[in-house]
Amino acid sequence: MGDESQSILPEKEVAILAGGCFWCLEAVYDQVQGVGSVESGYIGGNLDHPTYDAVCGGQTDHAEAVQITFDSRVITYKELLQIFFAIHDPTTPNQQGNDRGTQYRSAIFFCDPTQLHTAETLIKTLTEEKLYDAPIVTQVVPAGQWYEAEFYHQEYFVRNPFQGYCQFVVGPKVAKFRKQFAHRLKT
Repeated sequence: MGDESQSILPEKEVAILAGGCFWCLEAVYDQVQGVGSVESGYIGGNLDHPTYDAVCGGQTDHAEAVQITFDSRVITYKELLQIFFAIHDPTTPNQQGNDRGTQYRSAIFFCDPTQLHTAETLIKTLTEEKLYDAPIVTQVVPAGQWYEAEFYHQEYFVRNPFQGYCQFVVGPKVAKFRKQFAHRLKT
C-alpha cells in the first residue's frame, strides 16, 4: 500500500540563457511566475573555473548567462524564451547596447533535444514574423559546464538598485518586462 499523503513534486526544469549582462536577465527572471531560482554564471568557454575578470578580458569564450530553475507546470520553456527575446536584442553578435565582447553574446544553451527543438522553432517563427530589422544571431548550442559567478554578482540588481548601470540599463529592461508580461509576474 502506497503512502497517499506523499506530495507530488513540481516539474523542475533548467533553462540556461545568455543575453548580454547577466544582471539584466537575473533581475527579470527573478520576477517570473514558476521560476524557483536564477543563478548568474558563465558557460560556453574554454577555461575551467573562470573568474569575472578573465571572462571580461575576452580570453575564455564564456558567456555571461543565467541558469533558471522553473516549474514547467506553471511556465513553459517556450514562454521563458519568449520573454528572453523580448528583453534583449538578439540581432547583435557579441553585443548588448554598449557592452561588447563574446561574453555578451545572445545564446540559448539547450539541455535536451526538446529544448533544442523549441528554441529553433521559436527563432524560425520570429524570423518569419520579421519582428526585428536584422537577422537573429542567437546561438543555440548544447549546455556544457556551468560555473556559478562570484557571490557579488548574485541578485545584483536587488542589492544595488541605485548603481548607475542598474538604473540606466537593468531597470528599463525590468520595466519593459513588467509592462509586456504583467500576466507572468510573481504575486
